[in-house]
Amino acid sequence: MKFKRDNKYFRWGITAFLVIAASICFYYLIFHGAEFKKDIDAIINILMPVVFSLITAYLLTPVLNYIEYRILCPICNKLKIQDSEKRRYMLRFVGILVTVVLFFSILYFIISMMLSQIVPSIMNIVSNFDKYISNFTKWINKLLADNPDLGDSIIKLIDKYSVELENWFNDSVLSRTSELIKTVSLSVIGVFKFFWNFIIGFIISIYVLASKEKFAGQAKKITYALLERENANIVINNFRFTHKTFIGFISGKLLDSVIIGVLCFIGTSILNTPYAALVSLFIGVTNVIPFFGPYIGAIPSIILIFVVDPGHPLNCLYFALFILLLQQFDGNILGPKILGNSTGLTGFWVIFAITLFGGLFGIGGMIVGVPIFAVIYAALRAFVNAILLRKNIPVESDKYIYISAIQADGNMNKIIPEYKIRKKHRSKTNYGERFMSKMELQGMNTQGKVPEEVIEEVIEEVSNDEADKSSENKDNE
Repeated sequence: MKFKRDNKYFRWGITAFLVIAASICFYYLIFHGAEFKKDIDAIINILMPVVFSLITAYLLTPVLNYIEYRILCPICNKLKIQDSEKRRYMLRFVGILVTVVLFFSILYFIISMMLSQIVPSIMNIVSNFDKYISNFTKWINKLLADNPDLGDSIIKLIDKYSVELENWFNDSVLSRTSELIKTVSLSVIGVFKFFWNFIIGFIISIYVLASKEKFAGQAKKITYALLERENANIVINNFRFTHKTFIGFISGKLLDSVIIGVLCFIGTSILNTPYAALVSLFIGVTNVIPFFGPYIGAIPSIILIFVVDPGHPLNCLYFALFILLLQQFDGNILGPKILGNSTGLTGFWVIFAITLFGGLFGIGGMIVGVPIFAVIYAALRAFVNAILLRKNIPVESDKYIYISAIQADGNMNKIIPEYKIRKKHRSKTNYGERFMSKMELQGMNTQGKVPEEVIEEVIEEVSNDEADKSSENKDNE
């Protein structure tokens, strides 16, 4: 007997097997979730170099594409080198070589700037820390001497919380010295492990960049093999949209942050701000975080400037005003020019995404939370719009603001804002005209009986109008 895979009993058996397997997996996740998470973390740690390679290759792909298609291909066309497998291989080899050289040049520039500017600044802060604390203490003493009431309040607060602080220090800090040493040791080991994974991942990323089209083709091949053609097209289009959103936002935000860091360094150098390079680096790095980044970078910088030179508090004010102007320039001119409307989110949803993903995943979540939520938001919007289109209902959100109901034929009953109704009725004194006008505005049948709610609303409006007129007459008198 010939076996047929499209036999209904075979399909039932496969369905039953999948249901049982899914039930077992669900049970395991519910009652053994910690063990499952531990196994997943172990697998991720093993594959961390591969994860680094994929992230690095993804971020370097736009650079490689620009070098290959915008620079090298036109040069080959001018030299009349015909398209062939050998030419494509050479273009890819040279493009990857230039991309790697450019990447390490930028890395070398950053490290050299840190060694020449930032590291000496940090060492200077450490060496002069006692002096800064002394100046800050003198400023505090002078402030308390000039304001004795404030000094008495601060002394009471210190007396109140000093015992609690001492107890917390003895119970929490001193008792956990061994744990602190262990944490520091693991952190040092983690740093070395990070660099090792990065080096291995970067080497793997070169192979990923060399065969990126082949990997993309294999992924599409698997998608069309597992899904129906229409569903596969939808999945591929969604991945294209996700890629466009992510790469547009991340690359644009990195470029925007570099420009802001450079402008901040120029401005702080002109203002003679202490540790201009360190402050500018901090402002540029934190600017990668949308919305909250400028505040995260500006507040510690202001504190540092004040502690270094408390005798000149105007330096903090000048720096704060400069950062405010710089962020206004970034938010209204530079940012929209570079990023455009790459996410399609309003300000509220941007703050929501940063808060949600920042709380779940920390700083990394605050950086990538906006493009991730933009993809989720776009998917939900497409899903809702598809359902509305099947029902022959408009998909524009603005059309739903002032409606009370949608009729079976698709007509919308509109709600007229109160200020528009009052403006239209203010010059009318006849109750019949008010009834007819109000019913027309609300889409009611003007030939039938006047509803009770319309009568009550008109009577209330007339009373309000008469009260307004009487008050106006009194004011005129």
